[in-house]
Amino acid sequence: MMTAHYLRPARLEEALSALGAGPRVILAGGTDYYPSRVGRPLNDHVLDITAISALRTVRHENGYWRIPALVTWSDILANAHLPSMFDALKLAAREIGGAQIQNMGTVCGNICNASPAADGMPVLLALDAEVELASHRGVRRMPVADFVIGNRRTARAPDELMTAVLVRDFADPARSTFLKLGARRYLVISIAMVAVVLSFSSNGHIATAAVAVGACSAAAKRLSGLETALLGEPPRVELADRVSAEHLAPLSPIDDIRGTASYRADAVLTLIRRAIVDLCR
Repeated sequence: MMTAHYLRPARLEEALSALGAGPRVILAGGTDYYPSRVGRPLNDHVLDITAISALRTVRHENGYWRIPALVTWSDILANAHLPSMFDALKLAAREIGGAQIQNMGTVCGNICNASPAADGMPVLLALDAEVELASHRGVRRMPVADFVIGNRRTARAPDELMTAVLVRDFADPARSTFLKLGARRYLVISIAMVAVVLSFSSNGHIATAAVAVGACSAAAKRLSGLETALLGEPPRVELADRVSAEHLAPLSPIDDIRGTASYRADAVLTLIRRAIVDLCR
Protein backbone atom coordinates (compact mmCIF):
# COMPACT_ATOMS: atom_id res chain seq x y z
CA MET A 1 0.00 0.00 0.00
CA MET A 2 1.25 3.48 -0.87
CA THR A 3 2.27 5.62 2.10
CA ALA A 4 0.47 8.96 2.02
CA HIS A 5 2.59 12.09 2.15
CA TYR A 6 0.94 15.27 3.43
CA LEU A 7 2.60 18.64 2.82
CA ARG A 8 1.33 22.08 3.95
CA PRO A 9 3.76 24.78 2.77
CA ALA A 10 3.52 28.43 3.81
CA ARG A 11 4.96 29.86 0.58
CA LEU A 12 3.83 29.50 -3.03
CA GLU A 13 7.37 28.68 -4.13
CA GLU A 14 7.42 25.65 -1.83
CA ALA A 15 4.11 24.43 -3.24
CA LEU A 16 5.30 24.74 -6.83
CA SER A 17 8.53 22.94 -5.99
CA ALA A 18 6.55 20.06 -4.49
CA LEU A 19 4.35 19.81 -7.59
CA GLY A 20 7.45 19.85 -9.77
CA ALA A 21 8.79 16.83 -7.89
CA GLY A 22 5.71 14.73 -8.64
CA PRO A 23 1.89 14.79 -8.89
CA ARG A 24 -0.11 15.60 -5.76
CA VAL A 25 -3.75 16.09 -4.88
CA ILE A 26 -4.15 19.83 -4.27
CA LEU A 27 -6.29 20.58 -1.23
CA ALA A 28 -7.87 24.01 -0.65
CA GLY A 29 -11.35 23.75 0.90
CA GLY A 30 -11.56 19.96 0.75
CA THR A 31 -15.33 20.05 0.27
CA ASP A 32 -15.11 17.69 -2.73
CA TYR A 33 -12.01 15.74 -1.77
CA TYR A 34 -13.12 14.39 1.61
CA PRO A 35 -16.72 13.41 0.72
CA SER A 36 -15.45 11.49 -2.32
CA ARG A 37 -13.24 9.37 -0.05
CA VAL A 38 -15.71 8.33 2.62
CA GLY A 39 -14.98 4.73 3.53
CA ARG A 40 -11.68 4.74 1.64
CA PRO A 41 -8.14 5.07 2.98
CA LEU A 42 -6.61 8.55 2.56
CA ASN A 43 -3.47 7.37 0.84
CA ASP A 44 -2.94 10.23 -1.61
CA HIS A 45 0.08 12.50 -1.74
CA VAL A 46 -1.63 15.71 -0.62
CA LEU A 47 -0.52 19.30 -1.12
CA ASP A 48 -2.51 21.44 1.31
CA ILE A 49 -2.26 25.08 0.18
CA THR A 50 -4.32 26.60 3.02
CA ALA A 51 -1.27 28.09 4.77
CA ILE A 52 -0.25 30.22 1.76
CA SER A 53 -1.55 33.62 2.90
CA ALA A 54 -0.74 35.27 -0.46
CA LEU A 55 -3.64 33.33 -2.00
CA ARG A 56 -6.39 34.65 0.29
CA THR A 57 -7.43 38.20 -0.69
CA VAL A 58 -9.47 39.55 -3.63
CA ARG A 59 -7.71 42.47 -5.29
CA HIS A 60 -8.33 44.88 -8.15
CA GLU A 61 -5.16 45.17 -10.24
CA ASN A 62 -4.46 46.63 -13.69
CA GLY A 63 -8.06 46.48 -14.88
CA TYR A 64 -8.71 42.99 -13.50
CA TRP A 65 -10.38 41.57 -10.44
CA ARG A 66 -8.10 38.90 -9.05
CA ILE A 67 -9.74 36.08 -7.06
CA PRO A 68 -6.91 33.95 -5.61
CA ALA A 69 -7.03 30.22 -4.97
CA LEU A 70 -8.09 30.37 -1.30
CA VAL A 71 -10.96 32.86 -1.67
CA THR A 72 -14.10 31.11 -0.42
CA TRP A 73 -17.72 31.56 -1.40
CA SER A 74 -18.33 33.27 1.94
CA ASP A 75 -15.53 35.71 1.08
CA ILE A 76 -17.32 36.55 -2.17
CA LEU A 77 -20.62 37.10 -0.36
CA ALA A 78 -18.99 39.34 2.25
CA ASN A 79 -17.03 41.48 -0.23
CA ALA A 80 -18.76 44.87 -0.49
CA HIS A 81 -16.26 46.18 -3.06
CA LEU A 82 -17.19 43.87 -5.93
CA PRO A 83 -19.13 45.78 -8.64
CA SER A 84 -22.58 44.79 -9.89
CA MET A 85 -21.17 42.58 -12.63
CA PHE A 86 -20.38 40.13 -9.79
CA ASP A 87 -23.97 39.99 -8.52
CA ALA A 88 -24.43 36.68 -10.36
CA LEU A 89 -21.39 35.22 -8.61
CA LYS A 90 -22.83 36.22 -5.24
CA LEU A 91 -26.15 34.62 -6.16
CA ALA A 92 -24.31 31.43 -7.13
CA ALA A 93 -22.33 31.55 -3.87
CA ARG A 94 -25.56 31.37 -1.89
CA GLU A 95 -26.54 28.18 -3.72
CA ILE A 96 -23.32 26.25 -3.04
CA GLY A 97 -24.17 23.98 -0.13
CA GLY A 98 -24.84 25.36 3.32
CA ALA A 99 -22.90 27.93 5.33
CA GLN A 100 -20.23 25.41 6.34
CA ILE A 101 -19.50 24.55 2.69
CA GLN A 102 -19.51 28.22 1.68
CA ASN A 103 -17.01 28.93 4.47
CA MET A 104 -14.59 26.28 3.20
CA GLY A 105 -15.23 25.79 -0.52
CA THR A 106 -13.23 27.98 -2.89
CA VAL A 107 -14.04 29.60 -6.24
CA CYS A 108 -10.92 28.10 -7.83
CA GLY A 109 -11.68 24.68 -6.38
CA ASN A 110 -15.14 24.77 -7.92
CA ILE A 111 -13.52 25.25 -11.32
CA CYS A 112 -10.82 22.62 -10.82
CA ASN A 113 -13.39 20.04 -9.72
CA ALA A 114 -14.90 20.48 -13.20
CA SER A 115 -18.33 19.10 -12.38
CA PRO A 116 -20.96 19.72 -15.08
CA ALA A 117 -23.16 21.03 -12.24
CA ALA A 118 -20.56 23.37 -10.71
CA ASP A 119 -22.58 26.43 -9.74
CA GLY A 120 -19.76 28.91 -10.30
CA MET A 121 -18.94 27.88 -13.85
CA PRO A 122 -21.79 29.50 -15.82
CA VAL A 123 -21.13 32.81 -14.06
CA LEU A 124 -17.40 32.75 -14.70
CA LEU A 125 -18.00 31.81 -18.34
CA ALA A 126 -20.40 34.73 -18.73
CA LEU A 127 -17.83 37.06 -17.14
CA ASP A 128 -15.16 35.92 -19.65
CA ALA A 129 -13.00 34.88 -16.70
CA GLU A 130 -9.48 33.60 -17.10
CA VAL A 131 -7.51 31.21 -14.90
CA GLU A 132 -3.91 31.72 -13.83
CA LEU A 133 -1.77 28.58 -13.63
CA ALA A 134 1.65 28.59 -11.98
CA SER A 135 4.39 25.98 -11.97
CA HIS A 136 8.16 25.82 -11.54
CA ARG A 137 8.26 26.46 -15.31
CA GLY A 138 6.44 29.80 -15.09
CA VAL A 139 2.94 31.29 -15.20
CA ARG A 140 0.32 31.01 -17.93
CA ARG A 141 -3.26 32.22 -18.36
CA MET A 142 -6.17 30.86 -20.33
CA PRO A 143 -9.92 31.45 -20.60
CA VAL A 144 -11.95 29.40 -18.15
CA ALA A 145 -13.84 28.12 -21.20
CA ASP A 146 -10.64 26.44 -22.42
CA PHE A 147 -9.56 25.26 -18.98
CA VAL A 148 -12.57 22.99 -18.30
CA ILE A 149 -12.52 20.50 -21.16
CA GLY A 150 -15.13 17.97 -19.98
CA ASN A 151 -16.74 16.18 -17.07
CA ARG A 152 -14.11 16.29 -14.26
CA ARG A 153 -11.43 17.13 -16.84
CA THR A 154 -9.29 20.26 -17.02
CA ALA A 155 -6.26 21.53 -18.92
CA ARG A 156 -4.17 21.81 -15.73
CA ALA A 157 -0.81 20.06 -16.03
CA PRO A 158 0.22 17.81 -13.11
CA ASP A 159 2.88 20.29 -11.97
CA GLU A 160 0.56 23.33 -12.11
CA LEU A 161 -1.41 25.08 -9.40
CA MET A 162 -4.35 27.36 -10.20
CA THR A 163 -3.34 30.49 -8.34
CA ALA A 164 -6.23 32.78 -9.29
CA VAL A 165 -9.30 33.54 -11.38
CA LEU A 166 -9.09 36.85 -13.24
CA VAL A 167 -12.07 38.92 -14.41
CA ARG A 168 -11.51 41.98 -16.58
CA ASP A 169 -13.42 45.21 -15.94
CA PHE A 170 -16.23 45.90 -18.39
CA ALA A 171 -15.87 48.98 -20.57
CA ASP A 172 -19.52 49.84 -19.90
CA PRO A 173 -21.68 49.47 -16.77
CA ALA A 174 -22.73 45.83 -16.39
CA ARG A 175 -25.38 43.91 -14.52
CA SER A 176 -25.64 40.18 -13.96
CA THR A 177 -27.86 37.49 -12.49
CA PHE A 178 -27.86 33.75 -11.81
CA LEU A 179 -30.80 31.37 -11.64
CA LYS A 180 -30.75 27.71 -10.64
CA LEU A 181 -33.37 24.99 -10.76
CA GLY A 182 -33.10 22.14 -8.27
CA ALA A 183 -35.36 19.63 -6.60
CA ARG A 184 -35.55 21.97 -3.60
CA ARG A 185 -34.49 25.52 -2.77
CA TYR A 186 -31.05 24.89 -1.24
CA LEU A 187 -28.46 22.16 -0.65
CA VAL A 188 -29.13 20.49 -3.98
CA ILE A 189 -27.31 19.65 -7.21
CA SER A 190 -28.78 21.67 -10.05
CA ILE A 191 -31.07 20.34 -12.75
CA ALA A 192 -30.24 23.42 -14.83
CA MET A 193 -28.73 26.83 -14.17
CA VAL A 194 -28.22 30.04 -16.11
CA ALA A 195 -25.97 33.09 -15.78
CA VAL A 196 -26.59 36.25 -17.79
CA VAL A 197 -24.33 39.31 -17.91
CA LEU A 198 -25.35 42.44 -19.83
CA SER A 199 -23.44 45.68 -20.19
CA PHE A 200 -25.04 48.90 -21.40
CA SER A 201 -23.66 51.66 -23.62
CA SER A 202 -24.10 55.37 -23.01
CA ASN A 203 -27.40 55.36 -24.94
CA GLY A 204 -28.71 52.62 -22.63
CA HIS A 205 -28.66 49.85 -25.23
CA ILE A 206 -27.04 46.45 -24.71
CA ALA A 207 -23.32 46.75 -25.51
CA THR A 208 -22.30 43.19 -24.61
CA ALA A 209 -24.34 40.11 -23.76
CA ALA A 210 -23.23 36.82 -22.26
CA VAL A 211 -25.52 33.87 -21.56
CA ALA A 212 -24.09 30.68 -20.05
CA VAL A 213 -25.83 27.44 -19.08
CA GLY A 214 -24.68 24.75 -16.65
CA ALA A 215 -25.76 21.16 -15.91
CA CYS A 216 -26.92 20.71 -19.52
CA SER A 217 -23.68 19.45 -21.10
CA ALA A 218 -20.38 17.92 -20.02
CA ALA A 219 -19.13 21.44 -19.32
CA ALA A 220 -21.01 24.73 -19.02
CA LYS A 221 -21.64 26.44 -22.37
CA ARG A 222 -22.17 29.94 -23.74
CA LEU A 223 -25.08 30.55 -26.11
CA SER A 224 -23.42 32.74 -28.73
CA GLY A 225 -26.40 32.90 -31.07
CA LEU A 226 -28.63 34.32 -28.37
CA GLU A 227 -25.92 36.74 -27.26
CA THR A 228 -25.67 38.13 -30.80
CA ALA A 229 -29.45 38.54 -30.98
CA LEU A 230 -29.42 40.71 -27.86
CA LEU A 231 -26.67 43.12 -28.93
CA GLY A 232 -27.70 46.70 -29.60
CA GLU A 233 -31.20 46.24 -28.22
CA PRO A 234 -32.71 48.61 -25.68
CA PRO A 235 -33.31 46.83 -22.36
CA ARG A 236 -36.96 45.80 -22.23
CA VAL A 237 -38.68 42.77 -20.79
CA GLU A 238 -40.05 41.83 -24.24
CA LEU A 239 -36.54 40.70 -25.19
CA ALA A 240 -37.24 37.54 -23.21
CA ASP A 241 -39.72 36.50 -25.91
CA ARG A 242 -36.87 36.23 -28.41
CA VAL A 243 -35.31 33.29 -26.61
CA SER A 244 -36.12 30.12 -28.56
CA ALA A 245 -35.20 26.45 -28.58
CA GLU A 246 -32.85 27.10 -31.52
CA HIS A 247 -30.61 29.14 -29.23
CA LEU A 248 -29.93 26.01 -27.14
CA ALA A 249 -28.07 24.22 -29.95
CA PRO A 250 -24.66 24.23 -28.12
CA LEU A 251 -26.17 22.24 -25.23
CA SER A 252 -26.38 18.46 -24.86
CA PRO A 253 -28.62 17.74 -21.85
CA ILE A 254 -28.98 14.17 -20.63
CA ASP A 255 -31.58 12.07 -18.86
CA ASP A 256 -30.63 11.31 -15.26
CA ILE A 257 -32.17 10.91 -11.83
CA ARG A 258 -32.72 14.68 -11.53
CA GLY A 259 -34.55 15.21 -14.81
CA THR A 260 -34.92 14.30 -18.46
CA ALA A 261 -33.11 16.03 -21.29
CA SER A 262 -36.35 17.56 -22.57
CA TYR A 263 -37.25 18.83 -19.11
CA ARG A 264 -33.82 20.44 -18.78
CA ALA A 265 -34.14 22.13 -22.17
CA ASP A 266 -37.56 23.52 -21.26
CA ALA A 267 -36.27 24.67 -17.87
CA VAL A 268 -33.31 26.46 -19.46
CA LEU A 269 -35.61 28.45 -21.74
CA THR A 270 -37.66 29.54 -18.75
CA LEU A 271 -34.61 30.45 -16.67
CA ILE A 272 -33.03 32.50 -19.46
CA ARG A 273 -36.25 34.40 -20.07
CA ARG A 274 -36.60 35.16 -16.36
CA ALA A 275 -32.98 36.31 -16.16
CA ILE A 276 -33.41 38.70 -19.10
CA VAL A 277 -36.57 40.13 -17.56
CA ASP A 278 -34.73 40.64 -14.25
CA LEU A 279 -31.89 42.54 -15.92
CA CYS A 280 -34.06 44.63 -18.26
CA ARG A 281 -36.55 45.95 -15.74
